[in-house]
Amino acid sequence: MTNVQSTSEYSAKNINVLKGLEAVRKRPAMYIGDVGPRGLHHLVNEVVDNSIDEALAGYADEILITINKDETVTVEDNGRGIPVDMHPEEKRSALEVVMTVLHAGGKFDKNTYKVSGGLHGVGVSVVNALSEWLKVEVKRDGKVFFQEYKRGVPVKPVKEIDKAKKNEAGTKTTFLPDKEIFKANKFKFDTLAERMRELAYLNKNITINIKDLRNGGEEETFHFKGGLIEFVKYLDEAREPMHKTIYIEGEKDNTPIEIAFQYNNTYSENIFSYVNNINTHEGGTHLVGFKTALTRTLNNYAGKNGLTKDGKITLTGDDFREGLTAVISVKVAEPQFEGQTKTKLGNSETKSAVETLVGEKLAEFLEENPAVGKKVIEKCMRAAEAREAARKARDLARRKNALDSMNLPGKLADCSITDPEHCEIYIVEGDSAGGSAKQGRDRRFQAILPLKGKILNVEKAKLNKILENNEIKAIVSAIGAGLGADFDASKSRYGKIILMTDADVDGSHIRTLLLTFIYRHMQELINEGKVYIAQPPLYKIKKGKEEFYAFDDNERDEILKRLKVNGKTTEIVVDETAEEGSVKGVAISRYKGLGEMNPEQLWETTMNPETRTVLQVTLESAAAADKIFETLMGDDVEPRREFIEKNAKYVRNLDI
Repeated sequence: MTNVQSTSEYSAKNINVLKGLEAVRKRPAMYIGDVGPRGLHHLVNEVVDNSIDEALAGYADEILITINKDETVTVEDNGRGIPVDMHPEEKRSALEVVMTVLHAGGKFDKNTYKVSGGLHGVGVSVVNALSEWLKVEVKRDGKVFFQEYKRGVPVKPVKEIDKAKKNEAGTKTTFLPDKEIFKANKFKFDTLAERMRELAYLNKNITINIKDLRNGGEEETFHFKGGLIEFVKYLDEAREPMHKTIYIEGEKDNTPIEIAFQYNNTYSENIFSYVNNINTHEGGTHLVGFKTALTRTLNNYAGKNGLTKDGKITLTGDDFREGLTAVISVKVAEPQFEGQTKTKLGNSETKSAVETLVGEKLAEFLEENPAVGKKVIEKCMRAAEAREAARKARDLARRKNALDSMNLPGKLADCSITDPEHCEIYIVEGDSAGGSAKQGRDRRFQAILPLKGKILNVEKAKLNKILENNEIKAIVSAIGAGLGADFDASKSRYGKIILMTDADVDGSHIRTLLLTFIYRHMQELINEGKVYIAQPPLYKIKKGKEEFYAFDDNERDEILKRLKVNGKTTEIVVDETAEEGSVKGVAISRYKGLGEMNPEQLWETTMNPETRTVLQVTLESAAAADKIFETLMGDDVEPRREFIEKNAKYVRNLDI
């Protein structure tokens, strides 16, 4: 075979070897996902995981997380403390090895930790590598040891700095994320607190305290004796439960299994699965085992007790999961993860372990609680009837649209490119804004779907009713990837789905309705990062022939500060009808709706990929997202009122 090009030398000297933690600093996203807010907060989770491992092993029951005034974070536990004696192979302190060597730690020794959190055993050393500085203090053997690092490199060897109190032990780690890596380096209390709440539910013997020493001064303590039972109650706080929570705990094939679930008065399936405290967003064998056992056991119970209306209706797995809230937690010694985000469990033995335990325990429960069993089967029967009605509605819709071009909605202005990765669709509030968007867009890759009015609140509706809503049918048809259990994100006709609504109360409501629909019936789009929220400007600021756009009050004020004459701010005139030739200094126009912008303005401010701002919708915690959607869109008013009262202080513009 002839070498096509030989002008560039390629020899041993071209092979780079990154020593120590250099690889982490060179490619940080490989280790923590990204270097944005998610990756920043993930640093804290990695350190906390070490403390959780100590708790799982039975040596710690208290964890304290502190966000300090200087944006450093301190994580402290009362575990055994990281060993500080000399490592036999590395010939240096074991503490230094753990903090500076990838894949070093106790979780690879099953005599130390039977099970452990984290996926790859790189946690705290990665945090060290991505920190401007990190300080660790270890209490053990009646002594206090200390070591400091700068960007992962030890400043000095481990040294003894004090005596520890009798029976006092644990590890205290303080770090400052590196500004060279993380441009946004402000920690968000709520993001960290939500994960700590989740960990406290999953580990009922642990008390986790998180405090913020910055201006907010917030503090939360999480300890839940009821564990998963309390977790399910928390998730269903805004729903009406049909019975007391069913709790299953046991061990099969050396796999500890803990499951809590209950049915409620809604139509959504809310199952959250965890392996060694890791939220397995993509499910896996433990989830399959639970679903299989649930379907088989309930089916057998219904048939045995003559609850299926003489077999006229066939119940499916979907019917048995409608209105179900469940939390599944398993502890696996050697978890094998797969899937796009490495959060899908692949261990085949875990499926049979979960399936066997759930089958046995659920059958016992149903025999002992026939009233609950009857109520659950009745709900499943109603789900089956609604499913059949929805199927007929889909079939009818397909027949009606058989002659339409690709079954696309008539009001969709599609793009000319057909490659989904290069296409995006704007779902726009109102025909007026839709008209401007159609004229202002780049027709090659931007599609426009205008909506009329507010879509149905899917949180309160069965699937057959959802399929009757014209605006929802238009969205489903345009995206082209199905709905609910039939949804397949790989079939989406667009790589980006962008929601564009007015900056007022109605616009916020429509946006929430759309997000609720996507979360409940097209969640895969969010998981794959395909859903965005457009950010149209709130203000247009004019000074002579110059025009500026501001997306919030702070940006407006910054622009006004820059517009100075002879060192003094120009006279400001708030004039929402200011004309082109205004000579009254600076004129500020407040946009009340997208329809007020002409096509050129809409393109320039909100649709041009070179200049626009769009917010990507992400799912940090599926459990937290489910709770918020049910609180905001469900039937129960009291939790919604409490949510608004708690979060009102964060509102900057009440009409946004």
